Amino acid sequence: MARITKRVVDLLRQDLGGRDVFKWDAGDGALKGFGVRVKPSGAKSYFVQYRNSEGRTRRLVLGRVGELTPEQARELASDRFKQVRLGGDPSAERHAARAGISVAELCDLYLADAKGRIKASTLDMDRSRIECHVKPLIGRRAVVGLTRRDIERFQADVAAGKTAKPRKEKGRSGKTAGGRAVASRTVGMLGAIFEFAKRHGTIVDNPARGIRRFADNKLRRFLNADELRSLGVAMRKAQREGENPTGIAAIRALLLTGCRRNEILALPWAWLDVKSRCIRFEDTKSGAQLRPLGEAAAKYLAAQPKQDGCPWIFKADIGDGHFVGLPRVLARLCALAGLKNVTIHTLRHSFAAAAAELGFSELTIAGLLGHSIPGVTARYAHVPDSALVAAADRLSARMAAALDGKRQEQVVQLWRNTRAVS
Repeated sequence: MARITKRVVDLLRQDLGGRDVFKWDAGDGALKGFGVRVKPSGAKSYFVQYRNSEGRTRRLVLGRVGELTPEQARELASDRFKQVRLGGDPSAERHAARAGISVAELCDLYLADAKGRIKASTLDMDRSRIECHVKPLIGRRAVVGLTRRDIERFQADVAAGKTAKPRKEKGRSGKTAGGRAVASRTVGMLGAIFEFAKRHGTIVDNPARGIRRFADNKLRRFLNADELRSLGVAMRKAQREGENPTGIAAIRALLLTGCRRNEILALPWAWLDVKSRCIRFEDTKSGAQLRPLGEAAAKYLAAQPKQDGCPWIFKADIGDGHFVGLPRVLARLCALAGLKNVTIHTLRHSFAAAAAELGFSELTIAGLLGHSIPGVTARYAHVPDSALVAAADRLSARMAAALDGKRQEQVVQLWRNTRAVS
């Protein structure tokens, strides 16, 4: 009898009678219960055999010959026997993992549970990330078997573009290309999904917790006072030359309010409360909320032309919907003003940067922007807070002054390194 070595394994042959052939580790330093099995097909694999705490005999395959060396298999076998001595049952745990819920099934349960609780647009984004990235890469994996290393590898694969493919959705073009920002956000979403599983007892630990996510590389661009003045000049010139007046008005409204794009474009007249100087949103990225408005912003919104039967402040040029062509209008205005790297979200960053330059605290800025921070926006759910309204007054007046080219002392010079709140 001899220890299991490469030579011993290579000499093993299958039984022509159709039975499994077993070779047990023996000799000096042998590991009792460690062996090699040869199937009638000739396939060879390393395994361990042991008795669990209930006295039942279990057999666990460690890996195929060729995938593991005898030394590597011996180390794995030793680790499994340690688990057994501590009361574990490696074979039963593997079977439970294989029979457990898959990542794809968990994601479907999460989406069903979140429906009606999470904003529809956020849920749609989660569903897209699940279908495009999660299910193709780890959807078949058992949730209980995932490790941090698996999630790190998943993030790297998404960032490298392994899930890139042509889009199939109607009306959309291009590819789902992945990238570091998408990978980071998808891992963040997985963290929430695994917390859902943890709350329901499916897993003990969240494998996404503690993962170092890639930086999202979001553009922190904002417009300083000089750039706002240039944009104002371009807006007046463009309007004289026939640029879309609704688009120009919406851009000014975004700068005066700090709202997100669709919070302004899809704003119905019914939500605007000029008397209380606020917008009573029934739905936002953070849910229903009340947003304070400065006097200049409230008056500007109220002054927009109304059309019979149209609920929107910024109506589409064609059809009954709200205006949607803002990116093209902004691009033309920026080209006229000589401004580069400006997106619609840059307008919101500019509002936040101006607020920071005026000396408002982060919590006040969060309240002005409508961020869902406990203890801040929750307090303003019914009546606009007077301190926030006062802050909005100062801020909208300064933004309006900059756009209108008022004299220098009326305009706050924005720091280029001010950190804008997104």
